[in-house]
Amino acid sequence: MAFDFKKEYKEFYMPKDKPEIVTVPSANYIAVRGKGNPNDEGGEYKKAVGILYAVAYTIKMSYKGTYKIDGFFEYVVPPLEGFWWQENVEGIDYSDKSSFNWISVIRLPDFVKKEDFDWAVQEASRKKKLDCSAAEYLTINEGLCVQIMHIGEYDNEPASVAVMDEYISAKGYENNFNDSRLHHEIYLSDPRKTEPARWKTVIRHPIKIK
Repeated sequence: MAFDFKKEYKEFYMPKDKPEIVTVPSANYIAVRGKGNPNDEGGEYKKAVGILYAVAYTIKMSYKGTYKIDGFFEYVVPPLEGFWWQENVEGIDYSDKSSFNWISVIRLPDFVKKEDFDWAVQEASRKKKLDCSAAEYLTINEGLCVQIMHIGEYDNEPASVAVMDEYISAKGYENNFNDSRLHHEIYLSDPRKTEPARWKTVIRHPIKIK
């Protein structure tokens, strides 16, 4: 059986639809940064996602080629994730998607080192005829967070965020957004195959004690 992050780390990928507080350990990611509305056809975001998957699958399938990654084991490519922010806004203003800044990411297994990542970027660019140079090897240490499983359309996320905010306030915490601690989403559903009312998205916010 291939290693599946969603199953092995359920506490971080499969929370309940009620808020919970977690401490998220440091992890490495393939990352592409950009700006703008993620729904724009042909926009930066959709191009970024294409780059992420090109590099992710190059690493996943590397064992079938001549390049060998030390410590490699077969695994399921983890879900797409995103860190989002807007200038001078705490949290997210869903009514103004054009002002989004984002870092779109896919988690890397711990055995993937920087040199393996660099090889994968070059290999993906060559094989896919796609410029993957925007991809970066990014380590993120989220630390103390509150999270919830949001069910439904992305535009309805503020209702789940409100539940999270009420929960942490009652527990003696507050949000702790800054340049390195951001609104985080993990996308567990394929919008092309699932009706919007059933989309599953993990929403995670950085917090601190009041």
